[in-house]
Formats: sequence, C-alpha cells, structure tokens
Amino acid sequence: MRGGAFAGAVRAGTAQGRGGAGETPLGLLHAKDANAALLSNYEVFQLLTDLKEQRKESGKNKHSSGQQNLNTITYETLKYISKTPCKHQSPEIVREFLTAMKSHKLTKAEKLQLLNHRPVTAVEIQLMVEESEERLTEEQIEALLHTVTSILPAGPEAEQQQNTSDDVAMDEEDPA
Repeated sequence: MRGGAFAGAVRAGTAQGRGGAGETPLGLLHAKDANAALLSNYEVFQLLTDLKEQRKESGKNKHSSGQQNLNTITYETLKYISKTPCKHQSPEIVREFLTAMKSHKLTKAEKLQLLNHRPVTAVEIQLMVEESEERLTEEQIEALLHTVTSILPAGPEAEQQQNTSDDVAMDEEDPA
C-alpha cells in the first residue's frame, strides 16, 4: 500500500473540507482531473472518518449488499490506516512538511511516500526516492531524514519502541 494507498479508489473531489478554504491539505497534489488526483493516507483517513460519521448521523441501514461492501471496505481501510503515522497528522503538519520539502528536489509521488510512511533510516529513503544514490548525497539524505522526523509525528508505537531501545541501552551501560 505504497504511495496514495487508496488514491485510485477515492475521488479527489470528495476529499475537501479538512484543509480549509475548500482545499485538500496537500495543495500541491491538486490535479486538473478531479478523479485522478493523488491522496495522502491522511486525506483518506479524514475522508473515511467523515463518511463514517455522516452515515452514523443519518442512520442509513446496512441492508443492501453494496452498502455492506462499502461498510466493510471503510472499516478495513480505517483499521489499517489508523495504525500508520497519518493518524497523528493534521492539515497544519502536512502544510509545514510540504513547505519544508520544497528545498529538496523530489517528485510529488516521492513527497507523498515520505508523508505516508515517515521513514527514519537512509535505507527507507532509498526505497522511496527513485535513483536516490545518484540524486542525493549522504548529507542530503540526512537532511531529509531530519526534516521528516522533526515535522511528522511518530505515533505512540514508534515512541514505545524508542523508549524500549533507550531502556536496553541504559541497561547495557549500567550493569548494576
């Protein structure tokens, strides 16, 4: 589920509303054809969360097979996507990230990959940026990692992993 995980399945025109002034948070990802825009996992998460709330409020029944299928897809997608870093993002964070990314010469798709996956190692950057060995120096990769990790929130599971590795490192330093 790389890139805009559900970009082809969700109409970009319905992803409006959270970014203010009728824009999606990824203003640079607007396309001329509203049905062919890329969406970040954050935008899909917000769209499906809003859709779920609207259906709850309207009290629509679940009897048609099409509605049951949509409910299943919505549930499974939200279940998956809520375990990713996008759950902790906001329109302000996305805008700040995209502004910071302007200094890096990356494609829209590469920026989307970084936003969706929040890489923390150089290897992950190499997997997300095409021909990174030719296009980026080690210093640029480090700067990119710093930008990503300083702006995009990690999420609770990453913090737990960091705390666990810190505890292990402390135990190794202090064999009491």
